[in-house]
Amino acid sequence: MPDTLTVPEIETGTGQEEQFVPLYHVVLLDDDDHTYEYVIEMLMKLFMKTESEAYRHAVEVDTTGRTIIITCELPQAEFAPWCEQFFAPIGMPQPVTAPELIR
Repeated sequence: MPDTLTVPEIETGTGQEEQFVPLYHVVLLDDDDHTYEYVIEMLMKLFMKTESEAYRHAVEVDTTGRTIIITCELPQAEFAPWCEQFFAPIGMPQPVTAPELIR
């Protein structure tokens, strides 16, 4: 019995190249109108961040002036500022600026 090795055929292409969808950053910018408490609560409720993740974002936006909240496709990124505009817990200031989109 000779030792033979059979190698399976591998398709090199399907005729259609894979198309990648551009991704966008949702960036939260610093301002003097929102407290740490507000930012943490907003990130937890609107972007499903844990308390520690939200706190890290609050510290980053406070120290560097900006923080990337999420990276996503355009429809979700465009929806994020609308969510933040309507988030205003009782006793907290109304949002003044919305996150910006950066591609």
